[in-house]
Amino acid sequence: MSKKDNGVALILSYLNEKNRPYSAQDVFCNLQKQHGLGKTAVVKAMEQLALEGKIKEKMYGKQKIYFADQGQFTEVNDADLKAMDSQISELGTQVQSISHSCRQLDAELKELNSSLTTEEMISEIQELKTECSVYRARLEKIKAATNHVTPEEKEKVYKERGVYVKEWKKRKRLVMHQT
Repeated sequence: MSKKDNGVALILSYLNEKNRPYSAQDVFCNLQKQHGLGKTAVVKAMEQLALEGKIKEKMYGKQKIYFADQGQFTEVNDADLKAMDSQISELGTQVQSISHSCRQLDAELKELNSSLTTEEMISEIQELKTECSVYRARLEKIKAATNHVTPEEKEKVYKERGVYVKEWKKRKRLVMHQT
């Protein structure tokens, strides 16, 4: 099978699979990346298929639109269409429920990834115990100290400070006033 025949068969199967109208440019763009068909080859193949009667061609102004021959497809009655519509709606609800459960699982995974593992938790607890023992030792050292300041000494220091601040403000005012 030559590349030309392969391109014709590929385009015919593509149009039959999609079963919607396409221009030659649309088919070229859709098949170029996967199969590497050139635009000229696509146009020639589509014209050949139209001449053979395997696909239909319509002119809209200067543009040609190609679509699969509808005679090759079986006719579908109203009951089959309704059955397909109900199947589509059932599949749609399944998709919604699965996507909802997927979002929940993603959220749960994100939460689990952000939480600590058992080993990390053990090391964190050990660090906190060490830090706590350091603070306890500091507290014991402060409690054991004998040079505590009594409230009377504290009050005396505050009064002396007030006197010195008052004198400082008075001297500052005199200096600022003279200049």
